Amino acid sequence: MSRRSRRAGGAAPPHGPALSAWVAVVLGAVVFVCSAPLTLSAVNRLTGIPNFGAPLTYGMLSAYSCSLLVLLVNWRGGPRELVRRSVLRAVAAYAVLIVALVVLFALGDARTERLRDLDTYYARAPYLREMIVLYLLGHTAATVAMCALCLKWGREVTGLLATGLRLIMTGAALDAVGFQLTKYTAVVARWTGHDLDLLSTEVAPPLAALAALVFCAGFVLPRLLPPAVAHWRSVGDHRRLGPLWSRIRFASTAPKPSAGWWRTPLDRLRWREVAIHDALLALAPYFDDAVRERALAAAVDAGRGPHQARVAAEAAMLTDAVRRAAVHELPSGPASAHRLHATEVAGTDGLVELARELATTPLLDTVSEGTVRAFPG
Repeated sequence: MSRRSRRAGGAAPPHGPALSAWVAVVLGAVVFVCSAPLTLSAVNRLTGIPNFGAPLTYGMLSAYSCSLLVLLVNWRGGPRELVRRSVLRAVAAYAVLIVALVVLFALGDARTERLRDLDTYYARAPYLREMIVLYLLGHTAATVAMCALCLKWGREVTGLLATGLRLIMTGAALDAVGFQLTKYTAVVARWTGHDLDLLSTEVAPPLAALAALVFCAGFVLPRLLPPAVAHWRSVGDHRRLGPLWSRIRFASTAPKPSAGWWRTPLDRLRWREVAIHDALLALAPYFDDAVRERALAAAVDAGRGPHQARVAAEAAMLTDAVRRAAVHELPSGPASAHRLHATEVAGTDGLVELARELATTPLLDTVSEGTVRAFPG
């Protein structure tokens, strides 16, 4: 992401994108539920108004279109006041649109119930014709606005965010061609005395569903994939740290996590990392520089590079420290001032390197956890 977009995104309300995403998801689901013939029939029967499910569905579709715009505006971020004004303008415009749809339905004559082909059946009826065109135009306006915003923003970002924006535009293209164009074509065909109702009743619904799935993927991918990848990597790092943890766990006094029924892989890895660092700190008085220097010389003679030789030497020094601490020897000589590479770098990469080196050596018999012998301070 560019510096410009990072600065802009930082000023947005912290819960705006999350709340907007939930609203968009809920409204999208409601639209598909409301447009089902069974739902339309139930709504008409409960209200006692023939075809009342039509303005309800059109209103929900308009609200869904608005929610996608609001989500994209919140997602992009920017100065708080600018985001707020953009959101309020979108909400106000689509609120007026929804009111207009209800008014036009009330003014029209829709006494014959149509559960699947209302758009084309009433395409030439006064007021109802305007209602149908208005909801289609409102949906088209939202699609065009989203594409324009995605194109502009897409020039400033890279990576998963850029991929997400491309998916949103792909979903918009599917919606424009598969839903909007087919609806417009079927309605205009009725105006000219032709019957292309099949486009509206059979082609548009499944393509609209496909477009909605692509939309959702575009919004969800940049937000959910990084945490998912982080947790997946945590599983691997947790396993790779096993050889190191199995050797030094007896020296760790880190409090065990609460016995909850569920902990995420990232939480498990973080606790193991903390516990390993605690054990290394407890074993530090047993580190012997002479052991490390001999192992370093041997690794260099074996043709290993400077970094690999250092890690191998530190693994040998740690193995020696574990052996002596496990049998309750007192530390001998002055404490080593050497710092392990694994404790100098952030994250688990250094610990994983050390664990991988230790995995080539036999396991040591150790005693129960937290039993490193105390030594004079």
